[in-house]
Amino acid sequence: MRQLFLCVFCLAFGFSFSQDKTHTSYVDVNYFQGNIALHNNEILHLIKGHPEGFILGWNKKTFGFEDWEQRYNYPDYGFSLAYQNMKNDVLGNNFSLYAHYNFYFLKRNLMFRIGQGMAHNTNPYNRETNFKNVAFGSKFGSSTFVMLNYKKERIFDKFGLQAGFSLIHYSNANVKSPNNGTNSITYNVGVTYSLDDEDLEYQYTIDKKQDQVFSEPIKYNFAFRTGINESDIFGSGQYAMYILSAYADKRINKSSALQLGTDVFFSNFLKEFIYYRSVAFPNQGVSGDEDHKRIGIFAGHELFLNKTSLITQLGYYVYYPFDFEGRTYVRIGLKRYFAKKWFGALTLKSHGAKAEGVEFGVGVRL
Repeated sequence: MRQLFLCVFCLAFGFSFSQDKTHTSYVDVNYFQGNIALHNNEILHLIKGHPEGFILGWNKKTFGFEDWEQRYNYPDYGFSLAYQNMKNDVLGNNFSLYAHYNFYFLKRNLMFRIGQGMAHNTNPYNRETNFKNVAFGSKFGSSTFVMLNYKKERIFDKFGLQAGFSLIHYSNANVKSPNNGTNSITYNVGVTYSLDDEDLEYQYTIDKKQDQVFSEPIKYNFAFRTGINESDIFGSGQYAMYILSAYADKRINKSSALQLGTDVFFSNFLKEFIYYRSVAFPNQGVSGDEDHKRIGIFAGHELFLNKTSLITQLGYYVYYPFDFEGRTYVRIGLKRYFAKKWFGALTLKSHGAKAEGVEFGVGVRL
């Protein structure tokens, strides 16, 4: 039965690709080596040797059969699988899986890849057996990588080459402490292999001038976000957070919208942290009765790519009864639209380079 299911799956998979006449695909294999950047003195003792690894990617090429593909110069999208040897037994090794986009410049010779995904660390912090690993507090965390490569496809039949630089970031976004994370700055060299005999013709059908003058009436967005996180006090516990957001946006062209709105934060880890400070440091003027809720206002930008969009927001707390990491905050992440009005969101909220938590959200745009 299992063999029959596998055969049916393979036939369906192959048929789906045989019917796809608007895209081609290729794979790339990249070796990288570099250094861990010292972004925090607490990880100084963990930086040893030159981390190395590989990135394996599957890429789907676009040719402009959908309008958004032409607007962004025919990007690729796909998945990447990475392995990194951190060259330190305390840090362990990282395995990660990403969804990525490739954007092209300079007559498609320069490729910029950005990927976001999940990582697994083989030797995270443990109070008894691995207390030195203050970079990774949990087995699973988030990872982001960017790659800037000079690239030539089909140099030798279906084979091509690419080379350049990559930045790989690992952290768990304060889901569990410790969470200093690592940033690896590397060089990479790779080989590409096209899975189709030839590429398709690029389409040139959209009116870019009309794209720039496109506009919409002001839209109103309402979102609910949640997640779990922990303060920087190791072992203080993970607590749920809840965020209510309301904001207006104005579409200024086909690609962009400007945002203005407000957030209300219910961060239970902060409630516990306030209590801890009042007990552990009674001379610092913390009573323990301070309100853990915060209210912020923010301005932002939304970049639309098909049904997915990238959001970036800069906020300021107008209600801030307890001082924690400063009054400004940043949110960056992805929205995915379902139907015309509803969306899901995955965002990271931070204070500068200090992450507070990953937010999972749902909302409506009216």
